[in-house]
Amino acid sequence: MKYVTMKNDKIPAIALGTWSWGTGVNGGDRVFGNNYTAEDLRPVYEKAVKHGFTLWDTAAVYGYGASETILGHFIKEEQDILISTKFTPFDGQEQNMRKSLKESMERLCRENIDLYWIHNPRNVEKWIQEIIPLAKENKIKHIGVSNHNLDELKLAVSILENEGLELAAVQNHYSLLYRESEEAGIIDWCNDNHIVFFSYMVLEQGALTGKYNANHPFQSNTRRGEAFSIETLRKLQNLINVMSEIGDKYKVGPAPVAMAWSLVKGTVPIIGVTKEAHIDDALTAITLTLEKKDIHDLEHAAMETGISVRGAWEKSIKK
Repeated sequence: MKYVTMKNDKIPAIALGTWSWGTGVNGGDRVFGNNYTAEDLRPVYEKAVKHGFTLWDTAAVYGYGASETILGHFIKEEQDILISTKFTPFDGQEQNMRKSLKESMERLCRENIDLYWIHNPRNVEKWIQEIIPLAKENKIKHIGVSNHNLDELKLAVSILENEGLELAAVQNHYSLLYRESEEAGIIDWCNDNHIVFFSYMVLEQGALTGKYNANHPFQSNTRRGEAFSIETLRKLQNLINVMSEIGDKYKVGPAPVAMAWSLVKGTVPIIGVTKEAHIDDALTAITLTLEKKDIHDLEHAAMETGISVRGAWEKSIKK
């Protein structure tokens, strides 16, 4: 296993995501067309932990607790698992971060959380202020923010520093098809300030794995099926071909190539896992060293698609 440093703590270079775990609102069935049970997922979890993947990312909003519940069921007796979960602010709705954190900890069978995220930038000052006492009470070890632009990040850092606390991590959508965090200088800013940048949707919900195309599209009436229509998958085909050619050179598939690209860019990718083969791909990516020409060819092919996939929950983070 390769590791990176997050505020003096060592974490795996790849985090494993559980967005697809469980069903319900924002659950695997609605977003991906999946219906994985704890019985389906236990072998995936056990194989991952066996190979050193000990950082697991989830959120209270994934299946409205379903994802956290399954993960918590697995980690009951595990002491060396690192948990990353999130509080999601909503507009026009009364919310209580302390209560939400308590409920997450109960589902995850934990008395504290290793990395707790503010999931979006709705009212940055309010929610950063709310997270401060939770960190000071050691209910949260590290603070992270997700989907924030550079000005919002700097504001969060300023508020935390005034309380003697630090921002440990930033989590934004980042892939070959969506590089706004790089273009806006956020990744460089994170590196300069010793803040870990986590990249989510590196594989674009499976669209960059080579397993889907115009003849084998995503399930309709799902969120990813709407984001990646048959026409969009058709436009992606040349990029997939380039990824496959580079993969053939190293005797790997397209998915590890996309993951290795995100690692080269200095990020910690969060890879959704629902099958044991996904763990194999992550292990391969960690050992894969892409050449400069590979990087150039991947980025050029991605740009040539003309596709930039922004989630419905995202706003532009460019100035």
